Amino acid sequence: MISRIIKPAVTRVITPTAKAMLRIGFTPNGVTVVGAIGVVASAFIFYPSGRLFLGSVIISFFALSDLFDGTMARISGQGSGKWGNFLDSTLDRITDSSVLIGLILLLNKNSDRLVPVVLLALMTGILVPYIRAKAESLGIECSGGLAERTERLMLALLAIALHGLHLPFALAIGMWILAILGAITVVQRIMIVRNATQE
Repeated sequence: MISRIIKPAVTRVITPTAKAMLRIGFTPNGVTVVGAIGVVASAFIFYPSGRLFLGSVIISFFALSDLFDGTMARISGQGSGKWGNFLDSTLDRITDSSVLIGLILLLNKNSDRLVPVVLLALMTGILVPYIRAKAESLGIECSGGLAERTERLMLALLAIALHGLHLPFALAIGMWILAILGAITVVQRIMIVRNATQE
């Protein structure tokens, strides 16, 4: 939802940088892998040690690779291809999960009662793209929903960063919203598939 609004504008801004990266030899798939490694490493280094704001800033930087690789593939005229699409989708699941797992490690160490809520957010974050992939394997279009990947990742990083700045209840509110929106999106996509199969 949000990504459909901001992505075109962001793409226009990063296009010159993407062209420069192609000229010096970077590839879309290479950028995807580097970005994923950066997100996972940052989540497991900074979050469990309690450096939440710094970790969120660095993760946000590496997460931009998701915009750069697509722009680079389009500019090069090669497209991302089947392997590129598969790699990008798989690494998205790994990076998204690592953000919440890194947070869970910190919360669990502190015996925080928010752990089950973050686990629910993690589960729905895995289910949302799985439902779409399974539906599309059956020939059913199943995109959309209240909270797609971009919205969920932005909300998670914002809540974690604000908690790192010692803003009261930011993490609890953010994680509850993330879990609820994720659950609603799962139900929405299930209903999309159900309606399509009933027709």
